Amino acid sequence: MRVFVTGATGFIGSAIVPELISAGHQVLGMTRSDAGARSLLAAGAEAHRGDLEDLESLRSGAVRSDGVIHCAFDHDFSNFVANCEKDRHAIEALGAALAGSDRPLVITSGTGMGTAVPGQPATEDVFNPGHPNPRVASELAGAAMLAAGVNVSVVRLPQVHDTVKQGLITPAVAIAREKGVSAYVGDGLNRWPAAHVHDVARVFRLALEKREAGARYHAVAEEGVPVRDIARVIGRGLKVPVVAISADAATDHFGWLAAFAGLDLPASSAQTRERLGWHPTGPGLLADLERMHYFEA
Repeated sequence: MRVFVTGATGFIGSAIVPELISAGHQVLGMTRSDAGARSLLAAGAEAHRGDLEDLESLRSGAVRSDGVIHCAFDHDFSNFVANCEKDRHAIEALGAALAGSDRPLVITSGTGMGTAVPGQPATEDVFNPGHPNPRVASELAGAAMLAAGVNVSVVRLPQVHDTVKQGLITPAVAIAREKGVSAYVGDGLNRWPAAHVHDVARVFRLALEKREAGARYHAVAEEGVPVRDIARVIGRGLKVPVVAISADAATDHFGWLAAFAGLDLPASSAQTRERLGWHPTGPGLLADLERMHYFEA
């Protein structure tokens, strides 16, 4: 297949591109810069200039392809609501370009969208359209495209990691470095799901190849890593104390990250593993945090 990948030079996209190419697909990767174009060419992909706000570039990339993986997202969490709306518009543009065909569109969301009961693992068969997380806009847009006849499926992400980036944990490390303590909220037993970036890339490829309209997949290797354990590894890495803080103090300490720091977000991937034959093999989150270089020049 000729696959259009948005976010192709980003953290996850740059793992998806070689995953697709090694499986025999051709890749048309969206990039905003000359440097991004060069990196795509070096990886064996073709570059397509555009960005999330250039809807015509999204449409033209989709038109030229046999399928689309949409993993681009603006990760400025200080402007999260607006960025989720930007993603909704992007999905609508991609879907419109694929309408009238069976070409697959794989979009991206978060595992929290599959939470039915607080404290219980999120599952693939659940979608709460009234979820308070603004990222629900992505799945609502996908559902609208599905209703319009577009072959849409969704990959929901946990904390995606390697030894350089770890989702929301990356800003948590920066805050711990700045504050001189590695903190968690309350007893720190709230859990965050996780998966290595290469395992996540494989879920995107398998979802694309499966071409199952309306399917939801969880790219989750670890159902829930206690945030206290994460804070302890960060503390060792930075050589700073590990402390518990109250929920009332979370905003002062974490800033925008406080909205997530105390959440219990376990997620299952049992259905994904069965339907896609996916078996994650990468290192765990704590192992990657242990191996991370905290004091590089």
